[in-house]
Amino acid sequence: MERLFKHVCLVARHSKPAIVESLRRLADHLSASGATVLIDKDSATQQEAGPHALIDRNDMGKLADIVIVLGGDGTMLSIARLLAPYRVPLIGINQGRLGFMTDIPLHEMLDSVDAILRGDFVPEDRILLQAAVIREDAEVANALAFNDVVFSRGAMGSMIEFEVFIDNQFVYSQRSDGLIVSTPTGSTAYSLASGGPILHPTLQAIALVPICPQSLSNRPIAVNDSCEVEFMLTRGLDARVHFDGQSHCDLMEMDRVLIRRYRNPLRILHPVGYNYYDMLRHKLHWGERLL
Repeated sequence: MERLFKHVCLVARHSKPAIVESLRRLADHLSASGATVLIDKDSATQQEAGPHALIDRNDMGKLADIVIVLGGDGTMLSIARLLAPYRVPLIGINQGRLGFMTDIPLHEMLDSVDAILRGDFVPEDRILLQAAVIREDAEVANALAFNDVVFSRGAMGSMIEFEVFIDNQFVYSQRSDGLIVSTPTGSTAYSLASGGPILHPTLQAIALVPICPQSLSNRPIAVNDSCEVEFMLTRGLDARVHFDGQSHCDLMEMDRVLIRRYRNPLRILHPVGYNYYDMLRHKLHWGERLL
């Protein structure tokens, strides 16, 4: 079978024996079909990987033509940030819970992956955010986020106070538990739980969603993804900024965080017939058609 992608890297959440077994089954199937299979060494031991090469997760963008994730959305988030600089596409096979991004069910894994590697797929480009933490005019942290950049109060429990600017124009000051700056991909995550809008993944927009604001007039807003969002912490002794909920930076009063769209989008490949609204209806238990 002729394949569009020759070097395929597999990543799995190494926490359940069933996931490792699925990874080994997919690896053997791809290898028998002529692909060169690489396996993330954090996902399997050498014994579990069998004859397939183990590679460091930080090298997959350089060595692979495509990466397949077996797991949930959390695993997809961590891999997306690593692949974005290299423009390597991503496939998600759902072995998690909700699976907004890992859209291929396990029982369709082999057939769907074969079709995608032949070139039968629906591509979808999604934006990431790049955030820089500025303290006294010096950058002290920098990170990418595929879902969201979240500002939150810490363990002390007090609300934080901050100001928000968009393209250097003052928007508002706010006292709240925090603020979510979300990509369209992240609009179905923490942002949705906080009352934010669902944004189609291909929409060129960024949503700003308050977390339990003191004033009920503070509402979510969406801006063009070409905008630069600036957050300035004016009061908060234990505040933090989180990146996809997987890394964070402690903030000090008067710290500024500059957020802009990352230069490269991430390409996710879906099976032919993929429909975003079907996925939403299934995951969110919306009503079916009446007629």
